[in-house]
Amino acid sequence: MISLIKVEKLPGDTLEDKMTKKQNKVILDNYEHEILEAYENGKLKPSKSKTDYQAIAKNTMKKNRKINIRISDNDLSALQRRAAREGIPYQTLIGSVLHKFASGFLKEVI
Repeated sequence: MISLIKVEKLPGDTLEDKMTKKQNKVILDNYEHEILEAYENGKLKPSKSKTDYQAIAKNTMKKNRKINIRISDNDLSALQRRAAREGIPYQTLIGSVLHKFASGFLKEVI
């Protein structure tokens, strides 16, 4: 079944433009509507540039310290097996786990 949509032709608008506008209509909730209004009124300003965010990310993930730790053979073997299953070096896995714990993304279970 084909349904037809009656579209008024306005000066400067092509039929394709009207159809596209009709099909791409998005329904916003109240919060999204507030954000859109603020953007359209020029009340939102970018806080930093893309290069600023890239520099922040680079500095956050910079590995500039080496540490030595003692670990049991069983734990090291388990970490190496897990890293092999993930397809990454075991040192990267250990660093990732430590980073997640230090950042609060990995919680201690008591």
